[in-house]
Amino acid sequence: MEIKFLKPDVTFITSMQEVVKEEVENGNILLRTDDEMANTIRSYIVVEVDGEMAGFTALYIHSQRLAEVRSLVVSKKFRGLDLGKKLVEECIKEGRKYKLAQILSLTYAKGFFEKSGFRMIQKEAIPEHKIWADCIRCKHFPICDEIAMVFDL
Repeated sequence: MEIKFLKPDVTFITSMQEVVKEEVENGNILLRTDDEMANTIRSYIVVEVDGEMAGFTALYIHSQRLAEVRSLVVSKKFRGLDLGKKLVEECIKEGRKYKLAQILSLTYAKGFFEKSGFRMIQKEAIPEHKIWADCIRCKHFPICDEIAMVFDL
């Protein structure tokens, strides 16, 4: 089995939308339009298994100190291979490359992120208020039940 991590180009967007579709419908991941994904395509990391897209995530930089893991998803077909953990590790490597101080995750999967070295914080402690601009589009708005977690780089 060959596992490969790569930076996608815009031709990946349709496949990425298909992989994340169910999680968006369930309200676990925020919908990103094709145009939004195109605008931020450089922030994405795709994982392929034997040439097939297995999942992806994005490391979205908010400021000189803070980035956010967004849209972390692994196709059901490829779960159990630790690909989610490996995608987060790729985000951490990229965060270090860019000399960021912290990586944020707003998540329902507290245990998963704890195993990756993240710690829980109060949402009110997140200094970059622009993070909350996306919340209006969430199915759960205004009752946010996501957990805020950070990884210190």
